[in-house]
Amino acid sequence: MLSLPVYLDNNATTRCDPRVLDTMLPYFSEQYGNAASRTHRYGWAAEEAVDLAREQVAALIGAEKQEIVFTSGATEAVNLALKGVFEAYAAKGAHIVTAATEHKAVLDTVHHLEKQGASVTILPPSPDGRIEPSAVEAALRPDTILVCIMYANNETGVIQPIRDISGIVRRHGALMMTDATQAVGKIPVDVQADGIDLLALSAHKLYGPKGTGALYVRRKQPRVRLAPQMDGGGHERGMRSGTLNVPGIAGLGQACALAAAEMAAEAQRLAPLRDRLEKALLALGDVRVNGSTENRLPHVTNVAFGGADGNMLLTALNRDIAVSSGSACTSALPAPSHVLTAMGLEEDLAHASLRFSLGRFTTAAEIDFAAEAVAKAIETQRALRINT
Repeated sequence: MLSLPVYLDNNATTRCDPRVLDTMLPYFSEQYGNAASRTHRYGWAAEEAVDLAREQVAALIGAEKQEIVFTSGATEAVNLALKGVFEAYAAKGAHIVTAATEHKAVLDTVHHLEKQGASVTILPPSPDGRIEPSAVEAALRPDTILVCIMYANNETGVIQPIRDISGIVRRHGALMMTDATQAVGKIPVDVQADGIDLLALSAHKLYGPKGTGALYVRRKQPRVRLAPQMDGGGHERGMRSGTLNVPGIAGLGQACALAAAEMAAEAQRLAPLRDRLEKALLALGDVRVNGSTENRLPHVTNVAFGGADGNMLLTALNRDIAVSSGSACTSALPAPSHVLTAMGLEEDLAHASLRFSLGRFTTAAEIDFAAEAVAKAIETQRALRINT
């Protein structure tokens, strides 16, 4: 039996996997110790849970467990990385390179750093949403300290050529950072092979709990230095003070372990379902897919509907289908998606675009229902437009 509404907004957040919840529950009740309390069994049990989670997160991205710093989410991880590098490497320079299609967590932070004296270069994407490695190389300067390019875009699912970019960055002696929030747990990410020095991720994007994330900080070749942004207690090797969220961290660890085991099979199942939805939508005519269809996440499609109004379309769908017109963090804004306009879409087409992001619990029946519901809504809108 189909349960409504159908949830196709997994890039905004994912349902917490029941296996993750089961892992978390004891740390709310029986094992409620503080991981920093090292004088009794409650603290030891909490510390063991954190250590295991650190290993699980590290294993998923090819890191060492000592390189994982737990945070409240990807936004905090991004802030710690950008601000921490800016302060720690001030003697070398103050130039940061990033992209116009980054999440607002990155863009708003670099704009803040500009007020503190940073010089920021924001690269435009190609029409398919990719950042050309040659453009990154052209932007680098002797005083460049950091290049920040997201691994996969939250709105279009477009995957960036991270390895090519990181090789260029390393040759120029700068650090390579990536917001991999949408990529980790969905496609293989390996900080060593990819040449990544700093990486942000969030639990709730890979079937873990909200309010928990992590920052990978390379320890050697090169050893990355960060100025902490929170003081008080010296937790997380002094990089992020504050009592650790043991249940959330245990959940993040389990979510990463499940992703490591099931990610490949999930991608093989979801890509055909995504393509099935996309094929049905393209058949409506005057419909296009935004962004590269060759280099993208297996569960995401961003579709522009010519002759439609995105807000009216969402209103028509929102009782039965959960989709979005872009990032959940900017969904309240009336302006069109900054990602799509940076890619060259006209404002009216950007406004008429919807993001469909499938997930672990998406079924074929839900995809067929969504395709039919969108078709009806589009036909109704187009008929009204003709008659007015």
